[in-house]
Amino acid sequence: MAKARKSRKAKKGFWGRLFGWLSDEVRQLLRWVWRGLLGLAVLVVLWVAAYSVFTPPTTLYIQQEKSRLGSVKREWVPMDQIAPAMQRSVVAAEDANFCAHWGFDVKAIRAALAEGGRRGGSTLTQQVVKNAFLWHGRTWTRKSLEAMLTPVVELFWSKRRILEVYLNVAEFDEGVFGVGAAAQHYFGVGAAELSKTQAARLAAILPSPKSRSASKPAEFTRRRAAQILDGAETIRRDGRAACFED
Repeated sequence: MAKARKSRKAKKGFWGRLFGWLSDEVRQLLRWVWRGLLGLAVLVVLWVAAYSVFTPPTTLYIQQEKSRLGSVKREWVPMDQIAPAMQRSVVAAEDANFCAHWGFDVKAIRAALAEGGRRGGSTLTQQVVKNAFLWHGRTWTRKSLEAMLTPVVELFWSKRRILEVYLNVAEFDEGVFGVGAAAQHYFGVGAAELSKTQAARLAAILPSPKSRSASKPAEFTRRRAAQILDGAETIRRDGRAACFED
């Protein structure tokens, strides 16, 4: 008899011993909750993996702006139809170590914390996660989800794909999304025809697209664009653009 009791106790295993004091109904509920969370995680992973191949049809923020404004300008442009200068300018402006990290730039995060959060420490991958899968805002909920999804995007997407999606969902003016619409909106050209100066100016307005202009830049935007021009050339020379250029 003692051996039988010991055998049954051994069969329960770790989780059985941990939750053995709960009623059968509660344990059943916990099992369903666990299965639901696991199923949700699988769906999210499949969603992320699908976007590594398929064009995101829209985003939550684009839909919110479309509802508020009545319409938005957006045109998806494949990576090979975006001027290389535009690609390098965005990386130089937003995430110069894009090719070197796995989704989080620890040095940039430390610098942001040292300045009391006055400067951003988000990488392009984090911004893509926010723009393509989540919502805008500085809530801990969004930040936590962003932190969980960023490594998943890095796992399934190439660096070139991350940059391509970023350039096509980023906001460049009120109701203007993606570099294709932005190039036409500001300069009347296609994304492939952007000059180095035009590309740098577009990259310079990204942190505050609703208060800055690429076609009529204020002095700050001009100075920032000049810095981006230099930075874009630097990452071209030192190889930090190798992960997304052909």
